[in-house]
Amino acid sequence: MTSLQKVAAETSEAFLKSYGRPPRWMVAAPGRVNVIGEHTDYNDGFVLPMAIEHYAVMAADRPADGQAVIQIRATSGSEPLRVDLSAPVTPGEPSWGNYPRGVIAGCLARGLNPGGLDVLLHSTVPIGGGLSSSAALEVATATLMETVTGQTMDPVEKALLCQKAEHDFAGMPCGIMDQFISVMGRPDHLLLLDCRSRQTELVPMSDPSVSLLIINTNVKHALTGGGYAQRRLQCETASKNLDLPSLRDATMNILEQARGRMDEVVFRRARHVIGEISRTLQAAAAVRASDWPRVGTLMGASHASLRDDYDVSCVELDAVVDIARGIGQAGGIYGCRMTGGGFGGCAVALVKTGQVEAVSRQIAADYKARTGIEATIFVSRPAAGATVLQA
Repeated sequence: MTSLQKVAAETSEAFLKSYGRPPRWMVAAPGRVNVIGEHTDYNDGFVLPMAIEHYAVMAADRPADGQAVIQIRATSGSEPLRVDLSAPVTPGEPSWGNYPRGVIAGCLARGLNPGGLDVLLHSTVPIGGGLSSSAALEVATATLMETVTGQTMDPVEKALLCQKAEHDFAGMPCGIMDQFISVMGRPDHLLLLDCRSRQTELVPMSDPSVSLLIINTNVKHALTGGGYAQRRLQCETASKNLDLPSLRDATMNILEQARGRMDEVVFRRARHVIGEISRTLQAAAAVRASDWPRVGTLMGASHASLRDDYDVSCVELDAVVDIARGIGQAGGIYGCRMTGGGFGGCAVALVKTGQVEAVSRQIAADYKARTGIEATIFVSRPAAGATVLQA
């Protein structure tokens, strides 16, 4: 039984317990890990994420009372969400409900009106680890709306609807990567996404000898003084200094020539982004060629740049990457880097499949010894995007 079938069976059973009858519809959408391409999305660059084998699953049936209300209960025990379809859908409490609320509002505006539903949400995507539990929830909601109404959206339109929900209802100005990979992920493929043109390309990663290990540091440092917004602004300042629409259009040469005209911090931010866009394209080519040592080298360079030029790493992430470097290729690790926005969350390592268990044990022990914190470690192969499990 695949991990998705297992989660589907658990969700079906939980729905029966919660509502006293089996579900009629069931859908799933995955979380994601970004293999390389960090802080490039809002600079019109490239990203290379993959869907992970952790999902938000939604099971649903018509309500017994026939009311035009969507009720969403969660197996996590969060406060249930009620959306009255006879009134305008607006943000409110519980705050987690703003992700599905925004998607429901977007679907209604497009003429996808599902009518009343009893829904149960069961998510295995870790929350707060930077693996995009919010996008998984949004995409699962949109997929359920499609399944119930029998109307399907264009995948790009669906991803953008989910992104808009996060902006307008949850107040999070996220890029497009998370929703795109949750909608469009395919088993045994990474997704190369051009954040400017929104064009996507599936990059095969079917070699079973490698897997991705995701190491959750279990720390989350606040983005002090709006660190994310500050970096976006620094990147915009750099592109203005270079007289270019965005850092996507810059080269290292152009940047070096303009060094004297810009603040040193702004220069370093731009150097990371320009380098990272190039590394992402090189990594996609290396994955296509199954050149795992090359992919690992690029991942290591990405981490160093995020740590030194972009200043978004932290002691715990650096510890994981340092431990992984110490284990090295001989011990089963090709490369490791922080993934996600930074300041905590997860690192991702490219690992020889046969050595996953030994590597996981060593990282866990060494990380605990260095930091006093228990890491959460799991392995994933590239997984399926949004899936209809029962219709």
